[in-house]
Amino acid sequence: MLVLSRKRNEQVVIGGTVVVTIVEIRGDKVRLGIEAPKEVSVHRREVWDAILNETKQHEARQHPGEICSGEICPDNEIERHNSTRSLASRTSI
Repeated sequence: MLVLSRKRNEQVVIGGTVVVTIVEIRGDKVRLGIEAPKEVSVHRREVWDAILNETKQHEARQHPGEICSGEICPDNEIERHNSTRSLASRTSI
């Protein structure tokens, strides 16, 4: 994990296409602004975990009995995530 120190209005560029700006620092909270291409999904961790959990539950209902090491066999979490964007639209980001 890369750990950086930034001040208000300073930025971090990720992969040349994602820009993270420190918008505000209030006590122990930091507000971030994230600029990313439309095809790059950006979620808070708890939202991402909910999307993956719902996707796995959906797959389990659609394909009962397909088990890999005690878990539903993942094809490609990112591809399946793209098909569950409706959850993200119902969940605040």
